[in-house]
Amino acid sequence: MNIYESGEMYLETILTLSQKSEFVRSIDIAESMNFSKPSVSRAVKNLKQEGFIAIDSNGYISLTESGLSIANKIYERHTVLTEVLMSIGVDKEIAAQDACKIEHDISDTSFEAIKAVIKKTK
Repeated sequence: MNIYESGEMYLETILTLSQKSEFVRSIDIAESMNFSKPSVSRAVKNLKQEGFIAIDSNGYISLTESGLSIANKIYERHTVLTEVLMSIGVDKEIAAQDACKIEHDISDTSFEAIKAVIKKTK
């Protein structure tokens, strides 16, 4: 299954929200991402149809195994890239914003190379 950058962002947001609260609802996602409720509703519907999330009878959203795998991958990229940018002097807020842009486009090869360099320097 292919997923686009926007889908990755939604899955990452669901992951981070689920780390803060047991229950994640569409309204929580809308507030966190500063998106409209209709936009989130449409994205949630698509993610459910693709099998990345499940929604229970109370409207609570959870990541499926495939959704969790993608969310963890993107979240790891975000945190590692943010740390790398901060380590070279980039302000924390700017580093997080730039990492968010890079995390979706960087190849697995380049990201693994970055992680290897970090591991050597620690």
